[in-house]
Order: sequence, then C-alpha cells, then structure tokens
Amino acid sequence: MEYELIALLMFSSMMLLLLTGKRVFGAIGFVAVAAALLLWGDGGSEIAFSAAMKLMKWYPLLTLPLFVFMGYMLSESGLAEDLYKMFHVWMGPLNGGLAIGTIGLMVAISAMNGLSVAGMAIGASIALPELLRRGYDKIMVTGVIQAGSSLGILIPPSVVLVLYGMIARQPVGQLWLAGVLPGLLMAGLFILYIAVRCRLQPELGPALSEAERGQISRREKLLLLKAGIAPLFIFFCMTGLFLMGITSLVESSAVGAAAATLMALVKGRLNRSVMEETLRKTLGISCMFMWIILAALCFGAVFDGLGAVKAIEAFFLESLGLGPWQVLILMQLSFIIMGMFLDDTAMLVIVAPLYIPLVGALGFDLVWYGVLYTITCQIAYMTPPFGYNLFLMRAMAPPEVSLRDIYVSVTPFVLIMLLALVLVMVFPQIALWLPQWHYGG
Repeated sequence: MEYELIALLMFSSMMLLLLTGKRVFGAIGFVAVAAALLLWGDGGSEIAFSAAMKLMKWYPLLTLPLFVFMGYMLSESGLAEDLYKMFHVWMGPLNGGLAIGTIGLMVAISAMNGLSVAGMAIGASIALPELLRRGYDKIMVTGVIQAGSSLGILIPPSVVLVLYGMIARQPVGQLWLAGVLPGLLMAGLFILYIAVRCRLQPELGPALSEAERGQISRREKLLLLKAGIAPLFIFFCMTGLFLMGITSLVESSAVGAAAATLMALVKGRLNRSVMEETLRKTLGISCMFMWIILAALCFGAVFDGLGAVKAIEAFFLESLGLGPWQVLILMQLSFIIMGMFLDDTAMLVIVAPLYIPLVGALGFDLVWYGVLYTITCQIAYMTPPFGYNLFLMRAMAPPEVSLRDIYVSVTPFVLIMLLALVLVMVFPQIALWLPQWHYGG
C-alpha cells in the first residue's frame, strides 16, 4: 500500500473514532500505536516509548500545571469578583458600560491565567447574573461573555501558545508577545461594537441610574481601584520578570502561581476548601493535557516515518497547483470546521504534524502562524453546532438563557474575530512587531 494511502487511512480512522465520542488522547494514541505495530512490527513499539520519554524530558511542560493552578486560584479565592466590582462601578454610567467592563475583566483574567475556561466560569458566575439583573439584553451579554473569555487563549500567558511552542519548537516568549497586540486589537473591536450598538439601542445596555451612582462616593470609587493592584502585581511577577530576562519560562509560571496564592492569603481568602478545589481542578486539567500531548507526539512520529508531510506538500503545491496563501487559507478553514467538533488542544495535536512543517516550507513565519492558529481556535470555540464555549455557556447560564439564545449571541462576535484574523493575515506586523522589537529581530 502506498504511504499516502496509509497516512489517509490513519487520519480518517482517527477522525472516525473522535466522532464516536471517544476520549481525544485514546483515539489519537490508539491509531498511532496500532499503525506503528502494523507497519514496523514489534519495533514499532519503540516509537510510542520514545515519544513518552520525549514528553518526560520536556522541562517547559512544568508551566502547564502552574498556569492552570494560578487561574483556578484566582477564580476560587474571589479575586476576580473584586476586579469586576471595580469595572462595574467605573463603567456603569455608560450605556453598555457594564458589558464593556466585562470585556475589561476578561482581558485582566486572561493576563493572569491563560485559559478560556477560567474566564468563562468567572464571567458566567459573576458578570452574567448582574448584567441580567440590571436589564441588559440576554442575547448580547451572553455573546459578550463567550467572546471575552476566548481572549484567554491569545493574551499571555496563553497555555495554548505554550503548547503550540512546544510542538512547533518555537520560543514561547516570542509567541506570548506576538499574541499581545492581536488580543488587545480584538478586545478593542469588541468594546467598539458594544459601545456603538448600545448607543444606537440604549435598551440593550442601560446605564446605572443616577440614584445608584449617587450612592457611591468618589472616595469609595477610588478605594475600589485597589482591586486592580492584585492583577498588576501577579502579571508583573509572572510576565514582566520573564520578559526582563530575570526568570525563565518555568520560573515565571512558578512565580505567578506563588503570587496568586500570596494575594489570596493577603486578602484572607485562602482556606482549606479553596486550596482543595484549586488542586483538584488543576490535577484534572493537567493530566488531560499530558495524555493528549503524549498521544500527539506518538501520532506525529508515525506520520514523520511515513513521509506524509512531504506527500501533503506535493499534493497542495503540485497536484492542485495552489499558491502559498491559498494553502494557508485552506488550513484556516479546516481549523474552523474541525473546531465545530473538537477543542483547541485536539485540533493542534491532530494537524500539527501536517501543518506546521508545511507552513515552514511555504516560507511563512511560525510565530505569526501560531497567532493565526490561536485566533482560529477562538472562532472555532464559538461556532455552532458543537463549539466548546457554546456548551460551557449552556452548562453555566441561568434557565432563561436558551441554547438558541446562546447560538444567536455569538454571530456578531464571530464576525469581529474573522475581521481580526484577516487583519493579522494581511498585516503580519500586528503580531510580529512586539517580539521583533523586544528580541531585536
């Protein structure tokens, strides 16, 4: 059998297993190990063993549990709730101000945890009930929380970019910096949309009444600004020290986790219950990542052995006669389609062995492509029928928010994300300027 057909059979078998609802790491790992044993006999088992050893030697992998721990510590200890109160008071007098403040909250949370699920949990439990109670349109605010939480995988310290950096062998520091301006650009576009729409339709996002504003003195408003000290402290301890070269990537994640724990202790929020819940959730998420990465390495090793990457490159460029940009656009479309059924980590480990070498062969910057991949994951998170964020929101939203409301709510924000994706594709320096400036590239 031709190697190209074997590669196609492997890929289709894996997709079929994933569609049956099997666990991602089980489907990927099973296909990889079965193919290795069938192709190379007993010696094929060495491929899986070597992949496992490679995973154990990946020192940067220690960042994952530490970043996850930091995000859950912020959520469980209530530090995020203090931050929302600050945005609530300062932005409330504007039409749509609380929704704009929610985007600000999501940006701050994203800069402290690197996961979208933490932002979604905080937004759905803290912001959504308050926005609905104050008469905000349920469809608009549901979309605001889903879109805002997706920023967690783009703004540093993005865990997705850490995973991409490990698989693509790209510097995580450059990837983090590359995600800053696109992330702020997207947040700015969200805020602009909310402000314009609520100005045209004030009933969608009513401002705080004068009576409520009068109940809060200027001194109280200024005191609430203290809620912003904790995020700034944590962000500086983690990302700031890393970018200044004082700490390594792993050390910065450890500093961030320690800083989040210290702030919870200073605020009097650290107790046995908070610590147990944080550790339990951290262990679950970290183990999931470890198994998926292990399966991905094994799958990629078998694909490399088959020469599948060269075959795909020849198929796109020679058989179909496509240009580099046409191939890149097809890749992004395939990500969006897969995102309707899979989460970001599964997408990365499935296509990384195929796409990343091809992107490099086409002459594109792999740091820039990491940002494109991450933005496309954000879009896929919110794309029906099975977008990851859609079902997270359905699980956390109150009964009056239906699944139809959730599906309708994401439409304008998906269009904004597509606009941001196009802008970063057309103007690569949006992503590349900051890492080039900092590292002198």
